[in-house]
Amino acid sequence: MPVRERARPVAASAEELLRSATSREPLTHTDGKSAVPMERVVIDGSTYVTKAISPQLDWISRATGDYGCRVLACWQLGILDALPACFDHAVVAVAHEPASLTTTLLMRDVGEHLVPEGDDPVPLETHRGFLDHMAQLHASFWGQADALPVLTPMTTRYTALTPLTSEVEAALGNRGGVPGLLPECWAALDAAAPEAARVARAVAADPWPLVTALDATPQTFVHADWKMGNLGRHPDGRTILLDWQWPGVAPGCVDLAWYLAINAARLPESKEAAIDGYRDALERHGIVTADWFDRQMSLALLGAFVQLGWNKTTDDQELGWWTDRVLATARTLD
Repeated sequence: MPVRERARPVAASAEELLRSATSREPLTHTDGKSAVPMERVVIDGSTYVTKAISPQLDWISRATGDYGCRVLACWQLGILDALPACFDHAVVAVAHEPASLTTTLLMRDVGEHLVPEGDDPVPLETHRGFLDHMAQLHASFWGQADALPVLTPMTTRYTALTPLTSEVEAALGNRGGVPGLLPECWAALDAAAPEAARVARAVAADPWPLVTALDATPQTFVHADWKMGNLGRHPDGRTILLDWQWPGVAPGCVDLAWYLAINAARLPESKEAAIDGYRDALERHGIVTADWFDRQMSLALLGAFVQLGWNKTTDDQELGWWTDRVLATARTLD
């Protein structure tokens, strides 16, 4: 069981965490979607990045019901410590302020090794390295799901990126960012792929049939936001994996399906080849896939379409790839 016998220490405030900083300046990251406050700081001559997470600060925390801070739990319980050696999560210290529900992360500045921003495909070696390390992550927690905290309920994964989130954010006076785009984008999906849109809206309104089907397949621990903006590669080959706001117990293919959906423009090979590459990597890391993989993958792809199908309407070929699979899988749900 990958939890620590003694919880990692947590500072009482961001000011305590940064009291020895000699320089602090705001930091923006155009690939970031949560719009949380970030800073670049210098402590003892080394450069770090801070990130503040709170339902008072970011829509992702509100939309996913993250009022206890999942990355705080991952830090305290030792889940981050239990990651395979091929990963660098970059977190070196954490502060939590219960009164404001604010958690501040202090992370090593790994910016020079992150995947460059943009829409260009990443090198095949880098992409395949990500898939192999994703499989290592899942294999390392295989069979331990019952001993791990759920953190992000599966139903939450399929309800957070819907027009309802936009309504909530608008009621709070927040009309920009991703939530502000969702109603228009879902309407565009209705127009571009009506049948698949109906399926996606039905699952978002009642995710239990999909979640129940996924629960019947093997579970592990997932990061759940393998977008290129959260990824990087050290010269020694280790994968940098940042932004642990959606982690928890889930089928491993949930990670892969999200990766395929959110990084579609940046994949250096077909999605079918990437799926085969991940499956081969699972097998190399000791996981037998024969009895369950195809079913879990098809369900996870349906789930990823519920999450991100609204972002597929400007590319007919991409949208067609997803709708073909979504409609076939939806017919198999009770």
